[in-house]
Amino acid sequence: MARPLMVVSRGADMKIVQWVRFSWDLNDLAAPGVVLPEHYHFAPVRPTEEKELRALVTRSFAHDSSWGESIHEVNALLEGWLERAFLPETPALCLALRHGARMIGTSIVLPNPTAEDHLVPGPCVQMEYRNRGLGTALLGESLRQLREAGLGRAVATAKSNGPVARYLYPKFNGVVLPGTSPLLAA
Repeated sequence: MARPLMVVSRGADMKIVQWVRFSWDLNDLAAPGVVLPEHYHFAPVRPTEEKELRALVTRSFAHDSSWGESIHEVNALLEGWLERAFLPETPALCLALRHGARMIGTSIVLPNPTAEDHLVPGPCVQMEYRNRGLGTALLGESLRQLREAGLGRAVATAKSNGPVARYLYPKFNGVVLPGTSPLLAA
């Protein structure tokens, strides 16, 4: 099911946020090819770190200037996504990317084959660690985790003109699902 358009209204101004859905064939997933320096590593998020994970996700979106005035509505979406991810009946895997002991990135992976999205809200990396290939590494590890959980296909949603849709999700042979907004070549 396609994501609805998100209409953001501020007085007389109205902004429309369009979503695009990506899919990956996990049976044909190429090796990530991203080698993390030894001081970076992946680990599951401990239950006691839920608050830290939530703060990291919120900051990651807040520092993405492409959201502009719609960031308040996006925060409401994020809160809903995070609430569902932490429900006891939701078998979500919360993955942390760490620099030493510090959590600098995260991805919430939903290994349920019937989930609408398997990466909700998608890989998030703190601003000061961006543009180092860490988002790519986090996406690769997230897709690997889904494949190891037995999924053959993964789906994720992103803002159609945002950096995630333009630069990150096309990696690992991510393709735009039919019926969603086409993207310009990056």
